[in-house]
Amino acid sequence: MSNPLLSLAPSDLRSMAVSVRAGRLTPPYSAISLQRIVGDCHAAEVAQSLSLLSTRGLSPEALASCLELTADALVSRPQLDDLVDLVTTGPDVGGIANRSTAVVVSELFRNAHESVLIAGYAVYQGQKVFLALAERMAALPTLQVRMFLDVARKQGDTSSAETVTSRFVHQFKSSQWPGEMPLPQVYCCKQLLEDVNGRSASLHAKCTVVDGQRVFVSSANFTEAAQQRNVEIGLLLQSRIVSERVRRFFDTLVDTGYFGRII
Repeated sequence: MSNPLLSLAPSDLRSMAVSVRAGRLTPPYSAISLQRIVGDCHAAEVAQSLSLLSTRGLSPEALASCLELTADALVSRPQLDDLVDLVTTGPDVGGIANRSTAVVVSELFRNAHESVLIAGYAVYQGQKVFLALAERMAALPTLQVRMFLDVARKQGDTSSAETVTSRFVHQFKSSQWPGEMPLPQVYCCKQLLEDVNGRSASLHAKCTVVDGQRVFVSSANFTEAAQQRNVEIGLLLQSRIVSERVRRFFDTLVDTGYFGRII
């Protein structure tokens, strides 16, 4: 359970700090003495929390400073709406503020500066879907682009992993990537390809990480239908921590040999 002090408004925390410094709020802290500041609903829990801090040796001045610091932190903390956007494909729904999958994906590609990591299950009509990314790569040669894609072995196909991969690479270069454009690094799951008669499995993740700070996780594949016509839903996050975790996840899969580079 989170500390009840974190559920208070910054103004309440600052009012308590003023009362502590003025000597109007002193230990032992009681619900009655706090009701006028935080209301009946939180008074008992807040009193218990303040008493605990006091018994652990926090002086009134230190407690007041702690309350003010907490208020400052709450004010500076970004709102959830500033960190997460709803992204959808489908018919317009009145009254719901969301963003289009195709628009968001294109925007992410066009504004990339350092790196783009893409994981996708299905790619179809990629020459349209990846055009903005290919153009960005051409304009910014230092941009590192890595794609982790599902290379499926058709049922009954007993071709070698090298043959299946070669067919995929040819198809990707000829029909899924804009012609005459710089190619990204492409990885596939070699272990799944080598297990001809094994249990069915696939790379089913669908996400994009840009510049180590923007993460788009969606049900939408990298297809024209998924980007523009299907009913899809996703979240666009502004988070360096989540971005780094996703990057490390795929880096580890490459380092352990689970994924191998094919382009």
